[in-house]
Amino acid sequence: MFKKLRNRFLILNMAITSLVMLMAFSAVYLTTANTMHTENQRKLNSMSMSLMVSSENAPEQPESGRMINMVSADYSPSFTLIVDKGGSIVNIDTIMDLPAETFAEAAAAAWQKGGQSTVSLSGRLWLYAVTQLSVTELYEDGRSVTKTSDDNYKISFLDITDTQKTLRDLLLTFVLVGFVMLAVIFLVSLYFANRSIQPIAAAWEKQRQFVADASHELKTPLSIITANYDALLSNQDETIRSQHEWLDYMKIGTDRMAKLINDMLTLARMENAGVEVSRAPFDLSDTLSRDMASMAAAAAEKGLTLSKAIEGGIVINSDREMIRRVLAILLENAIKYSEPGGEILVSLEKSRYGVICSVRNSGKGIAPKDLPRIFDRFYRADKSRTGENGGYGLGLSIAQTIIRRLGGDIMAQSVENEGTVFTFTLEEAR
Repeated sequence: MFKKLRNRFLILNMAITSLVMLMAFSAVYLTTANTMHTENQRKLNSMSMSLMVSSENAPEQPESGRMINMVSADYSPSFTLIVDKGGSIVNIDTIMDLPAETFAEAAAAAWQKGGQSTVSLSGRLWLYAVTQLSVTELYEDGRSVTKTSDDNYKISFLDITDTQKTLRDLLLTFVLVGFVMLAVIFLVSLYFANRSIQPIAAAWEKQRQFVADASHELKTPLSIITANYDALLSNQDETIRSQHEWLDYMKIGTDRMAKLINDMLTLARMENAGVEVSRAPFDLSDTLSRDMASMAAAAAEKGLTLSKAIEGGIVINSDREMIRRVLAILLENAIKYSEPGGEILVSLEKSRYGVICSVRNSGKGIAPKDLPRIFDRFYRADKSRTGENGGYGLGLSIAQTIIRRLGGDIMAQSVENEGTVFTFTLEEAR
């Protein structure tokens, strides 16, 4: 499922990127091609301007006069042919040293096509234009008279080989750069796509595992209820008093199931960002002392020493009941996993980082491989403890969710065969 999601993201991203690159490269290429075409056309038009001759030497035929051709300063390889009505060359105007056969071939090809087009000569591409010959006579008094010849035509040739090569090179560059860029973008997109779906996949896996674990944990109390219900049905003639044992077992099963469901609802409610947290200032020092007093009997029953190092007068602005829930979870956890005769130390103090509360217990501790997962749902470091005698593995998950929802943080530190300490921090009321 996530692989398909990643592939769809990649396809969409590459399609959009390819389209943008195609549009950008096309715009650059077409702009460059248009600029070059315009420049070539300007040069060709400049070559096609009328010939100028001085009036004192003005002849009937342009080849016997002194021609002054208007040539652009930014000269490009070019030549001009004057031909008669039959296309025969009358005059050649060029500084290029080309064979006479080349000029004859050029005149024949251009005269046959007429108008303006391109022709290939000696492996080079030429742009040409066939125009009617016009001659401008210049007089000493500054006057000029332009006459158009009905018997002669002017064919102007401009070498555009380099221009076309530049466009081909530009197109090849765009293709190569485009493929390289697309390959790089694909690899980068693939990297970030894989990274972006990792949290989604992890969240999905956690949700799937949560449902599987919840189903597994619910199966045990349901099995207890079903088994004892069947036992009651098999003894329908007995009195309720005589069947009290089966009813007690059913009650235990329903209580366990209710506790599990309540814990899961608490997790869901705390993870819902839309649920408001009821904040109000209260004395955390006093609350912690009272909650410790209520747990003293449970600690004494197991032979544990319950000590405290609580700084007085610490007030925080938070949800009191949620904090009490966290304290109860940590204290119950400390009592549960402490060996008889051990010690539990609860401390509370202020620091520049806020309020720091820690619950430390002596015992066998938590293995390093289990410590990173200690806050995971349904995770129990001691696999021998089940929902019947050790909870469902939701307590620390609930504590972490509550503390983070209240803007704090919680962490666990443990040394095997020495003990474990859970520490959470909260902001002090201002």
